[in-house]
This record gives sequence, C-alpha cells and structure tokens, in this order.
Amino acid sequence: MKNLKQKRLWHSLDQLKQTQKFKEFVENEFPPLPDNSHLVSRRKFISLMGASFALAGLVSCRRPIEKIIPYVKPPENSILGQPNYFATTMPFANTAQGLLIKTNEGRPTKVEGNDLHPANLGATNIFSQASVLNLYDPDRAKSVTLEGKKKSRQDFVDDWQNQYKLLGDKKGRGVAVLSTAFSSPTLARLADKFKNTFPQAEWYVYEPINNENVFQGIKTATGEQFFPVYHFDKAKVILSLDFDFLYSDPDSVFYTQQFSSGREAGHSLEDMNRLYCVESVFSVTGANADHRLCLTSQYMLPFLQSLITELNALGLKINIDDAEIGSDIELNKEWIKAVARDLYLNKGTSLIVAGPNQPSVVHALVLLINKHLSNINNTVKYRQPVDSYRSDTSGLYRLQNQIQNNEIDTLIILGGNPVYNTPGDIDFASLFKNVDYTVHLSESFNETSERVKWHIPETHYMESWGDAYSLQGIAGIIQPLIQPLFDAHSNVELLNLLSSGEDVKGYDLVRDTWVKILPKGNFEYQWQKLLHDGYYSNTVDYKTDFKINEKNISKNVVKTLQSIKPVSKENPELICLASGNVYDGRFSNNGWLQELPDPISKLSWDNALYMNQKTADALSVKNEDLVKIQLDDKTVTAPVWIVPGYADFTLAIAHGYGRTKCGDVGNNVGTNIYPLQRQNAMNVIRGIRIEKTGKKYSLASTQDHGSMEGRPLALEASLQEFLKHPEFVHEHSEHPPLKNLGFEHKYDKGYQWGMTIDLNRCIGCNACTIACQSENNIPIVGKKQVKNGREMHWIRLDRYFTGEPDNPGIIHQPVACHHCENAPCEQVCPVAATIHDKEGLNLMTYNRCVGTRYCSNNCPYKVRRFNFFNYTSDMPEIFKMTQNPDVTVRSRGVMEKCTYCVQRINEAKLKAKKQGTTVKDGELKTACQQACPAQAIQFGNILEENSTVVNLKQNHRAYEMLAELNIRPRTSYLARIKNINPEIEKLEI
Repeated sequence: MKNLKQKRLWHSLDQLKQTQKFKEFVENEFPPLPDNSHLVSRRKFISLMGASFALAGLVSCRRPIEKIIPYVKPPENSILGQPNYFATTMPFANTAQGLLIKTNEGRPTKVEGNDLHPANLGATNIFSQASVLNLYDPDRAKSVTLEGKKKSRQDFVDDWQNQYKLLGDKKGRGVAVLSTAFSSPTLARLADKFKNTFPQAEWYVYEPINNENVFQGIKTATGEQFFPVYHFDKAKVILSLDFDFLYSDPDSVFYTQQFSSGREAGHSLEDMNRLYCVESVFSVTGANADHRLCLTSQYMLPFLQSLITELNALGLKINIDDAEIGSDIELNKEWIKAVARDLYLNKGTSLIVAGPNQPSVVHALVLLINKHLSNINNTVKYRQPVDSYRSDTSGLYRLQNQIQNNEIDTLIILGGNPVYNTPGDIDFASLFKNVDYTVHLSESFNETSERVKWHIPETHYMESWGDAYSLQGIAGIIQPLIQPLFDAHSNVELLNLLSSGEDVKGYDLVRDTWVKILPKGNFEYQWQKLLHDGYYSNTVDYKTDFKINEKNISKNVVKTLQSIKPVSKENPELICLASGNVYDGRFSNNGWLQELPDPISKLSWDNALYMNQKTADALSVKNEDLVKIQLDDKTVTAPVWIVPGYADFTLAIAHGYGRTKCGDVGNNVGTNIYPLQRQNAMNVIRGIRIEKTGKKYSLASTQDHGSMEGRPLALEASLQEFLKHPEFVHEHSEHPPLKNLGFEHKYDKGYQWGMTIDLNRCIGCNACTIACQSENNIPIVGKKQVKNGREMHWIRLDRYFTGEPDNPGIIHQPVACHHCENAPCEQVCPVAATIHDKEGLNLMTYNRCVGTRYCSNNCPYKVRRFNFFNYTSDMPEIFKMTQNPDVTVRSRGVMEKCTYCVQRINEAKLKAKKQGTTVKDGELKTACQQACPAQAIQFGNILEENSTVVNLKQNHRAYEMLAELNIRPRTSYLARIKNINPEIEKLEI
C-alpha cells in the first residue's frame, strides 16, 4: 500500500507469538468426523454414492414419518400459515424494551423490536432476542408446590386466604417482602395497596446488578435522588469511565442507537463524535473508543480530580479541595490535559458518564463536572423515576437481622434468587429455618425455591398482563401472546392476591390501572390503541434546575482519596462484571446465550478469571490454570484466561455462572462469584488472595476459529487519514484486472440481493448472531463441540486485536456467507447441493447434500457449517415450539450457512406481487439487519438505483473482503474510521 499503513490484526496472543498450539490448530482447520472408524476413501465413497442415488427414488427423506392433526378450527381472524405480530414490553430490572412478537398459529416464535417505541425504535439486544427460548424452557417450574410436593394454584389461594386473615389482625407485623426491582404503574399500585393492608409489614428490594451507586451519587442540595438519561446523539465529545453503555447496560440498545448515529464518517471533523474510554477491563464500549486509557478501577477518582484541575486551568470554576494522590498512583497527565481541552472546547455538546461499579462519589463528581460544562439539559437529563422500586442492598442486612432476631414469621420473595445471588456475608439459605411461612415466586424451581414452603411458578412476560416504564419514563404495556403453558401466577396476580386475598385475572388488574392513567373520555378506544402501539406516549418530567451541594462532594472526595491503596501483586482488585451472556444468572439455562462467544474473550459456555499477561506472569499462571480466589473465609475456584488490554493487577470475572438448580443447560456451568461479594464491596473487591491449585480446567474459546492468515480483512484508518486518502481501502490489496473465464450470471431485471456492513457502526454486540439463530432454527451444539470447532452460528463475529499487546485496540467484523457471484463452493459440490439462483443467492438444497464438505474446504470465508450430529433428534417437545415453520429443520449430515433470510425475501416478494408491484427499498429486512441496534447492516436489491445498499456500496469506505480472489462477494464492508485526537496520537506514538 502506498499511502497508509494498516495496523496488524491478531486474534489471540498465541497467534501473535505463532505458538506451536496455534500452528497445530490452523493446520487442523477443518474438524474431523465424529468417528474416524467410519471414514472411507474417495473411491469407496463414489461407488457407494452410486447406490445411494439409485435408492433416492425409494427413500424420499431422512426424517421419520409423523402423523399430524388437521387445523380444522383455526382462531378467528387468523390465516393458516400467515404469522401475526403483537406489541408488548419486556421488563428488565428497572427498565423495559418495546417489542413486536411474531406468532405462528398462536405460538410466539420470534422477537423483533417495536419501531414505534422510543426506547429501542425497532432494535433489540441478545437478551430480548433469546427470551423466546426462556418461554419454552423445559426446566421451567410447571406447578405450585408445597414443601416440594405438587399442588394446584387453588390450593395456594385457599391457604393464603386463611393466612391473610391472620396477618390482617396483626396489621402485617412479622411480614417481610423481598422483591426484585421494578418500574411499573400496576405493580407500584398493588405494592402500595399491600402496604396499606399490612402497614407494619416490611418491603425490601434487591438486584445483584444495580444502579445504587448512581442514585446515591446524583442528589440535589435538598437530598432528592435522580437518574441520568444520556443523549449520546447530541454529544460531540464523550468521556466514559468504566461504563460499558454499549453492551452490558440494560439500556444498551437505546444508547447504541444514539452513539452510532454520530459515527458517520463524512468529509468534516464535525460529522463524527469522539469517544474517550477510561476503564480497567476491556469492554465492548472500550473496543469502540477512539482513545482508550487502561486504568485501575479505584483510580477513577484521582483521574477525575486531575481532570478538574486541568478544566479549572482552562477557565472553569469547580470548587473541589485539593487532596494528595499517592505517589504510587500513576496518571497520564498529558493524556488528561488533552481530554480536558477537548471537553472544554465542546461545552454543551460534551458528556461525561460513569459506570454503576464506580462509587457514589465518582457519580457526584461526574454530575458536578457535567453541570460546569453546561451539559445538563443538553447531552444529559435527569428524571426522578415514578412507580419505581429500586434495589437497596442495605435492606438485605436489615432483613437478615430481623429474621435472626425472630421478628419475621412470614417471608414473601417476589422473583429473584437470593439464596444464589446475595453477598457472601449473608447466609440466606440458613435464614429459612427461622421463618414459619415462606412463599417464592419464580419462573424456575431454583436454589431459593427448594427451601421455601410454597413455590409459585411465575408466568413468562409473553404469557402475562402487566406494564413497565422504560429508561426515558415511557410506559409500555405487557400483553400475553400465548395462554400460560403451566399452572402459574403473574407477578401482578400474585401481588394482588397477597394484598387483597382475591384471585383476580391480570387483564382486569392492568386495565384498572390504566383507567386512571389514560385521558378521560372514550377509554375503550384509547385502551385498544395502547394495546396496538404497545406504549403510551406520556410526557416525561425532567429536572431542569440542579442545585448541588459542592461542599459535601468535596469532603467525600478528600475522604475517599485518602483510603485508596495502590494495586499490586499482593493487593490486586477483583471486578465483578455483569455477564454479557447470562446477565446476573437469570439466563443461565438459555442455551443460545450460553453458547454465544463473549465479544471480547471469545469464551463460550463458561466464565473465567480474566487478567493481562503481566499479571499472569506475576502470579505464574497460564490459560486454563485453575486457581483459588480467597477472601476471608470464602473460597471459589476459577480458570485463568489472559485477555490483552486489562489494567495491571486488575482481575475480572462475570456474574451469573455456577448455578446448581436452574436446569440441564445451566447447572454446574462456570464459577459462582457472589460468595466473594460484601456489603461494602459489591462490585470492586479488594483483599483477595490468588493461589494455584495445580489443576487445569478446559475452556471453549472461538478466538482462533476462522483464522485468515494475516490478510487485511477488517480495515481501519483515522478520520484525518481518511480525509487525506479517501480511497485508502482500495490500496490494501493489489491485483491485476480480474476477468471471469467461466459462466457470467446475468441480472437484467428483477432482483439481485446484496448486503453492506458498516464497521464504523458495528459495536460487536452479537445481536445479529442470536437473531439469526432464532430466525433460522440453528441448533445448540454444546461446549465439547464448540471446543472441537463445530459451532453452528451462521454469523461469526470476528474479534481482532490491533497494535501491541500491552495497549491494543479491537475491531469487530461480522462474517457470514457472502453469496459470491463466482462462488468457489458451487464449483466443487459433486451433487449440486449448493447452487446459484436467478436472484444471485447461493442456496443449499439439503436433500441433495451428502456431507462431502468440499464446499467448506473451498470457502475462503470459512462460513459454512456442517452439522455432525442430529442436534434436534432428542429435542424436548416444548422446545420445538421455538422453531420457525418457514425454515427447514436440518437433519444430520448436511452443510448449513446464511441464506440472506430467503424465507423473508420470498414473503416480501409475495406481498409485493399481490399488490402488483415490486419489493421497494426498506420493505425487506433480514433478521440480523432488523435486530442490529447500531444499524450497521443494510440489505436490499443492488439492481435498484439509489437504494440504500447501492449508495453504501459506492461509498469511499466500501470494500469487498478478499476481492483479489475474483469471487465477487455481494456482501461488502465499510471500513472503520476513528476520530483521533492529534494531541493524544502524538503521545501514543
């Protein structure tokens, strides 16, 4: 390349060092057959296939013959074979997403985003996409139980009505409720009703992953607590402190949409936002930063104090007392000075954010700086949540003391799993022996359920009536898409029963709430509109005049700074992460999420103790070494996994693993880290000791799968370089003019489908992978097969490190079948199972495929998947309800790959044909495109002039991966552009 040097890309440290292990893996790229004893020579194979073809006329298919029952009485207004879509809301902690659920003959099969809902505008994340699998989880609790014995719903209703009279006489004295967090008008109304019925009862709220530090830090001078709503779309300069707002945050969809809208790489520096990320662990947000500073978590406060000093030198007047920072704490003062100048020059269009793991004093300082930078009411607004019950971990300890003092005789647990996910200094399991009457509501019979008197199965949100507020305060309706599959209560039904003694249907309870919310007059019309739209466009009140007690903040800063001790080998810090796969453990039995590789570590089916190479060398450990993590009298074991880009002597491990009572999928997967948490150390734990056990623990990682031998695949440049060399993407591969010597496909009219993926927008969130899995009936293969390189995902999300291992960057690149015009796979298939259709799609005829895998060997993108086993043969019947009827369920021994969602293409074409027209731009979306919160994927007809996909393919940043092979792929990419600050670039050089 003449003008611009591309950074080297590497998947792993093994690849960078070219270790023997990596070389052996690459040489054995294609995994062997399950049983080598069945291998035959090519000559033998051809002779056998002659007989096979002769028998093909006698045996029509491999699948067993099944009897079916005619659909003689379809529901009213339904058309056989045509899906219906219903709006609903998925509650998640203290927030919610607006969704559209696709149903086939009355069963939900696919989750899409609600285009109308302001919280996500049609996009989704992996949790909402995979939630349909939770609905059909065969390990869900199926009946009410009394001390483990099966009972009916009515049995509990009768028993509670007797209990209700006794508790009413005591006005609720001795009653305690422990609920999960919620923000819901109906639940809040019923909770208030419960408190009025039992005025002496206690109500506690707990979530293991919460925003308690945020609320405690963001206060007015009068003590009112507020919550920030960020507007990244209005910010030109963003500074993120240990905040993974693009991925692990519950509102990541909303924030990703805003952030990615500012990543358009145009012809002016003002067209792109700039993201600075300061963090201790490598996050998805850090991977998308223009500049990333690796810093120990507890050093964020000294960083902010130094930032304030630089801002004050530029002209701000932030009154914070100076405090000495330990000489052992190293801060990059020049880096901080450059960031401060950038923030100052963009007052009113800058934004500073901090993650929930950071202490309240950091959030208070962030609030203060944002105010002095004139960001409040511009790039950040604050609102006081209504109808919201927020987590308060201190309440757990008050509840523990009350139970130990025999002050509680009735304990009601609404959701959650406190036996599993409470801090290690609370032995919640032992508390039940001191309580006479216990009730637990949960979807599964979990670690807590087996210790209570009454366990009540909870309905899935797709089976329930309810409501929930989004981050912005938009109220959404939850409506059922299917009759409850089991004998279950919804949370609103149970809470009403507890507070009134009456068993009332959820529909009536929610409707009664909305009678008072919706404007008076013509309620029935407004109610039906609410059900149709899925949300109510109410006006949200924001706090506009923020008066802050700066003196109190200053005192807390000085006090906290004095308590900071430098990290070292003897004093490491342990970060407890919200799992990007199973969150806090609530998705542990979801196979789609367990098998999904982590975007950064690329681990599947496990969590691990993450650290950088320097820390691993100091501790004398290597990948897959099993170590003990000790704190006081608690010890857990976890395998080591080395990830570049972590702060020195910062260790991290994800929540949500180590479950013992969640189901066949999630039991005994990974390490439970909750026992190491403490009341004053929930997120960042100090004082731990690491000891080697001398044992190994096998981990399944996909980071070296699909190695591309150092070719320039994911392209990147700075904005300044791009403006100087706008055609830089074409300089990365030099080849003579390419001509096709064979047959040329003709597309004179009609359709020729193509796709573009903008690497500048793609954040690596994996939403496309899960959406594809749900849409196309892609099976789960399990940890053993993933480790063998046999994962079945049709979309592979490549993660490349860039630069040097001590301070690397990351580029994510989704890779699926490129539907090449000169497809190498088509040329080598001996039975014409992979074919090119008249619209340019590279398709698979499954009944022809005999599993030679020649096509896989010949695919330069390595995106074809061979299903070695019949993964669907022993699938539970209820699990089969997730299957999309428009997509073939493949039997063993055939090749699978992306089809550009051909079923959606045909559906759109049929609809257009009925209307006497053609499919227009934007009318058709693939599953990956529809789910993507960053709008990184665009799909359409490349024969249609001025279509979105055509315009993107003509962009200066557009390039085709491996174009030099003359295979002419119809999926192209747009190179990633980073908005580099020249001052910091000089420091990094």
